[in-house]
Amino acid sequence: MAGILIIAHAPFATALRECIAHIYGGLPARIGAIDVMPDCDPAQVIDLAQSELDRLREDNGALVLTDMFGATPANIASRLATLPSVRVLAGVNLPMLVRAVCYRTTPLDTLVDKALAGAAKGVHAIGPSTPPPVKCAADVDCLPARSPEACPSAAAGGAAGCAPAPNPNPAGS
Repeated sequence: MAGILIIAHAPFATALRECIAHIYGGLPARIGAIDVMPDCDPAQVIDLAQSELDRLREDNGALVLTDMFGATPANIASRLATLPSVRVLAGVNLPMLVRAVCYRTTPLDTLVDKALAGAAKGVHAIGPSTPPPVKCAADVDCLPARSPEACPSAAAGGAAGCAPAPNPNPAGS
């Protein structure tokens, strides 16, 4: 299972990790977060990140997720891309992270592809006529709901296998 390290502007990395803990009812193993402060020493953060990767990395490596390409956290993360069995992705969002958690038992390059797809598929314009998301039976249980167009049986009229996604927290929070 690949370790996941989030490196982002403070407090974004910790907030994403806390979102995962909320979604899963607890923090899955081997997910780290480094919040980069405005006055940080990048060399010290790189050292911390390398230590975190040593702690998080498993047999199939580690995935480093960072927020904005070209910014300090991404520049720090890019220094880790030269390490063996480490991949770095910029532009992290919650759908990317959820997808990464779901697929971290796959080979590292597959994990990268799935995380990137999750990031892109998780961005939608929502308006008054937007249909509710659906959860396809073919999907792994931990994947986020998809738009009706993305679920073949929903596009065919909502046949078996697709249903509106349940609210994981009906009481709200």
